[in-house]
Amino acid sequence: MTDTLSVGVLHAEPGTKTRGTVPADLGTLTVDIPLTLVNGAHPGPRVLITAGVHGGEFTGVDAATRLAALLEPGEVHGQVIVCPVANPPAVYQGRLGVSPLDGVNINRVFPGDPDGSPTERLAAWLFTNLVDVADAYVDLHSGGIDEVLTDFVGYRLTGDPELDAKTADMAGALGVEDVIFGMNAEGGNSHAAAARQGVPAILVETGQLGERDADTARRLVGGLYGVLSRLGVLDTQPQDPASAVREWVWAAGVTAEATGLWYPEFTAGDDVTEGQVIGHVIDPADGQEHKVHTPATGRIFYGMHGLTVAPGAELAAIAAPAPQDSGGH
Repeated sequence: MTDTLSVGVLHAEPGTKTRGTVPADLGTLTVDIPLTLVNGAHPGPRVLITAGVHGGEFTGVDAATRLAALLEPGEVHGQVIVCPVANPPAVYQGRLGVSPLDGVNINRVFPGDPDGSPTERLAAWLFTNLVDVADAYVDLHSGGIDEVLTDFVGYRLTGDPELDAKTADMAGALGVEDVIFGMNAEGGNSHAAAARQGVPAILVETGQLGERDADTARRLVGGLYGVLSRLGVLDTQPQDPASAVREWVWAAGVTAEATGLWYPEFTAGDDVTEGQVIGHVIDPADGQEHKVHTPATGRIFYGMHGLTVAPGAELAAIAAPAPQDSGGH
């Protein structure tokens, strides 16, 4: 039999499901993190699924909540932890990528700092209590309120063949056609920090423009069932990803160089060539126009849709087809 599954004050005995909140001390305040603990009736791996790392990204929050209600402990081999709102201040108060508490994007500071700013402390709490004790991790994101996006799954190569193969297998099991990998596990993203700790972790991006769409959420739940089946947590037949997946590698990001009004000339999923004009920023004070060129050839997987931008704002992210010897699967 499996052991008791515990996170903070929440506990689930083998063969049971517990729902509730766990307080996280952020120094200047305490926030309540909603969790569902599904402790299976049979032994198996511990899988973590998070959503709501950013505000304004609703598909993952919806899908995680639906999944938490559907999972039955009697059908689960191992343990599943579902955290549908990992960053309550950003989700409920800010509804943007940065937290209203300190202006920090939590997905740039993992694994966090227990003595840092409130958001850094929250990242550390999530990492210590959830990510670092998982055998596999799925982090659900969406295109935010100002962001066009075409669905993809992302992961990081670590150089560990066994870990990279397991992560690639998870990515393919979701049923999303486009899989983008980074060539290393550097940086403060949740899935990158998890990979550095030896936890196979994938980033899932579905939906755009802060939309809430029930069909998209249901499809994502189906994809999560595919991942759980691939990991041996559920007995349902895993999907065969072999012929469907297209592999990409991140090629470039485009950021604003001036404050002004952004007029994009692309949508997510468009193919672009190096040097192509993909939009322009106009200064509303004097009408001066700043053309924005793409620094690489590839496909735009997400980009800024909002009108107003400041220097450093991310305008587009471009991936190129993965070379055959890149190490992906």
